[in-house]
Amino acid sequence: MTELELKNILEICNNATKAPWKSYVEGRDFTSGSNFIMTGENENQDYNIEFLKIKPEDQDFIAMARNVIPQLN
Repeated sequence: MTELELKNILEICNNATKAPWKSYVEGRDFTSGSNFIMTGENENQDYNIEFLKIKPEDQDFIAMARNVIPQLN
């Protein structure tokens, strides 16, 4: 990976809603509702990400990526 590619990844990450992001999957983390990622530290965040259809592993990856990409710097 080039320095420019890494810089672009970090810039995109830094423009996203602040970490932490937490993945919640129906049936694994709670019993009813929709699969979603809670963004930021505020449970009432307006920018939670809700999924209509996604593999739980992909959802977990998206949340994890937001939380660990800043460590690449």
